[in-house]
Amino acid sequence: MKMSFKAALALTLSSLAFCAQAADWPNHPIIFVAPFTAGGANDLVARLIAKAVGTELKQSVIVENRAGAGGVIGSAHVAHSPADGYTYLVGSNGTVTNSLIRSDQPYKDEELTPVALLSVTPSVIVTSPDNPAKDLKEFVENARTKKLDRITFSTAGNGSTPHFVAIMMKEATGLPIEPIAYKSGSEGVTAVVGKQVDATSEASIVTLPLVKAGKLKALATTLEKRMGSAPDIPTTREAGFPGIRIGHWAGLYAPTGTPTDVLDKMNAAVNKALKTQEVLDALGKSSIEPGGGSRAEFISFATSERKRLGEVVKQGNMRAD
Repeated sequence: MKMSFKAALALTLSSLAFCAQAADWPNHPIIFVAPFTAGGANDLVARLIAKAVGTELKQSVIVENRAGAGGVIGSAHVAHSPADGYTYLVGSNGTVTNSLIRSDQPYKDEELTPVALLSVTPSVIVTSPDNPAKDLKEFVENARTKKLDRITFSTAGNGSTPHFVAIMMKEATGLPIEPIAYKSGSEGVTAVVGKQVDATSEASIVTLPLVKAGKLKALATTLEKRMGSAPDIPTTREAGFPGIRIGHWAGLYAPTGTPTDVLDKMNAAVNKALKTQEVLDALGKSSIEPGGGSRAEFISFATSERKRLGEVVKQGNMRAD
């Protein structure tokens, strides 16, 4: 009886302390972990929204890059962090598909809890300006005519959005596309600029400035409609490949066990941040769609993407190295 009373008392005191901590949240800086190196779409969106969320919460939000293994290293760090509301993952497509590709994932999917959808960014398939093709349709036709035995395609790691684009292109066109993994989308794009690889697909926020500067040639965008900020770039559907359809989405995740009221407060802060003119203007320059919505809606979105992209994993026999 004494032990039961002591255990119940300890549990009650612990719960009260936890509730008090949640009510006082946030009382020190928050960390957004971007699981890719600086300069890529994930990192750029993380920094833009972190700043706006910090303003809403009246607390510093620091972006910390923990790159490697297609986002797995950063994701594992957050999954194993204290569930106190001060560490979050800026997740991506890989967050819902890595466990389908990797047998050695160092954390369980259920150790991360969806908080809010941040954005959906068009991906742009690009090549060197020296390539004679004016668009994706011509790129494919030229490759078939020349009977190329290898087309290198840089990615941000296994399971990243560019990796999915590479597999989708291979399946849709029958071309011998070979994914080449880099640590981030920005490194993969740099490889195309430096002519180390033939092509890649990366977020509009990364590619469009280089296209406009003449350092890359845009072949197609992988969403179903043309971008308002670059309406001259055709879609993959227009090129005859509707199956090549994907966007770079970013979503906020917390370690499972984080207090529900903290998750709700963070979700509300993200929704407010996404409606500020500064964020809308910055996203609009690259035709990035703001996210937002409830936690339940983000869970539904992530579940749907896992199912859809899971079919691509099977078709392309995608595996980690």
